[in-house]
Amino acid sequence: MYVKPLNIFINRLNAVSSAYILPLLFLNACTVGPDYIKPSTKIPDTFKEDKVWKQAQPLDEILPNDWWQLFKDPQLSTLEAQVNKANLSIAQAEAQYKISQSLVQTATSAYFPTATGTATTNRFKAATGQSVAVSGVRNLFGGVVSLAWAPDIVGGLRRQVESSTANAQATSANLQALRLTMQTTLADNYFQIRTLDAQIKLFNDTVITYEKALQITKNRYEAGIASKIDVVQAETQLEDTRAQAINLGIKRSQLEHAIAVLIGKTPTEFNLAPTTLTLEIPSIPTLLPSQLLERRPDIAAAERNVAAANAQIGVAKAAYYPNLNLAASNGQQATLLTNLVTQGARYWALGPAALAIPLFDGGARSAALQQAIDTYDANAAGYRQIVLTSFQQVEDNLAALRMLESEIQVQNKAVQSAHKALELTNNQYKAGTLSYLDVVINQATALNNDINVVNLQGQRLSAAVLLVKALGGGWTIKDLPTKDQAGGEIKWSQFLPVPLSAPNRD
Repeated sequence: MYVKPLNIFINRLNAVSSAYILPLLFLNACTVGPDYIKPSTKIPDTFKEDKVWKQAQPLDEILPNDWWQLFKDPQLSTLEAQVNKANLSIAQAEAQYKISQSLVQTATSAYFPTATGTATTNRFKAATGQSVAVSGVRNLFGGVVSLAWAPDIVGGLRRQVESSTANAQATSANLQALRLTMQTTLADNYFQIRTLDAQIKLFNDTVITYEKALQITKNRYEAGIASKIDVVQAETQLEDTRAQAINLGIKRSQLEHAIAVLIGKTPTEFNLAPTTLTLEIPSIPTLLPSQLLERRPDIAAAERNVAAANAQIGVAKAAYYPNLNLAASNGQQATLLTNLVTQGARYWALGPAALAIPLFDGGARSAALQQAIDTYDANAAGYRQIVLTSFQQVEDNLAALRMLESEIQVQNKAVQSAHKALELTNNQYKAGTLSYLDVVINQATALNNDINVVNLQGQRLSAAVLLVKALGGGWTIKDLPTKDQAGGEIKWSQFLPVPLSAPNRD
């Protein structure tokens, strides 16, 4: 409808571009604010505990994305697959990443001029006494296309796009960090349940043994060999063990419910059948400390937050400079709607061109700039803290795996000694040289040592899972979206004045 008038308008706009638009484009090359430099951190050459961690693989091997396959537990692998697909916290983080991509697109859109089409209609009668060409009631129809543009003279807009892009990258890294947290939390809960299953089985087996011991004691009492107190002590030991077995079921149920939520189900929809505890600890490839910074998504997120904060300093500095707004319009008017396109009176305007120079704002710009600088300092300190904490987490779990292995070896010897002592005590009790209280004491000692072994095995599995998390799982810095990817996919339909289809809200 306005193709011909719009062409005339563009030709006129080009005619005056050399007067003030081209100089503005030259100024557009300037960008205020500091260019980003990654904060420096102290990085050790090696991990202290890695020197004695014998299960580590060569450095050219890295953890796979499906790292849980290292534990060779099919049921764990099935549950992890459900976490990746159905976990609602991950779904929320994915939506937040899409939001951050939209914010990049919003910031980038400010590079372009805005165009507005306006249609007007006016029916009026001239005031009495006025000299007009046509008397009586008149109609006036009009159509105008207006353009407005605020050129990015000092680069404040570019800094905002830079900040939004870094924020989107940080959001993506946070998504991966949350995904790893959900995966490792499930694995840890799963192994805790398997540890409890082993303990419950141990208690149930012990209950059977204690039932036999109680029956023997009753027989001895009926034969006049044992006293009534021996029977009471045997009954107490039996019922106390049963109570402890029931109590373990409370913790198991809570962990089972937690796993249900992790895989996006209600507790009533999920049951995990008891099974034996996997004792094998997999070989977990470790890294050099310098490589850790490229493998942990939370470190990448913190670094991207620093970059975003640095760009905001430039945005705050840009507020000190003049702000230029350019406008232009081209339209037509006619007394008849049918003549608006073919015979309408054409008009155009370049302007107004407004240069807003900040003079006084009560210190608001200065405060905003100081806030941006302080925010950068806070994010830089947070980044360095996360790096330090990551080194600590790796060292902690390497040390735990090493020391727990040694502790289990010692604890196994204690188990052997405790069961040997219980055997000797039983024999002496049957011979009448010891009271049944000595038997009870040694029974409790043997059971506690058995439980300790199972607990240590569960702790080693948890330490292995936490080591995987400390090493960043299967993520690498290469998985971080590029600047183009952080802006999301831009479709041509986004530039249309109306959406082609309703937004998908599934």
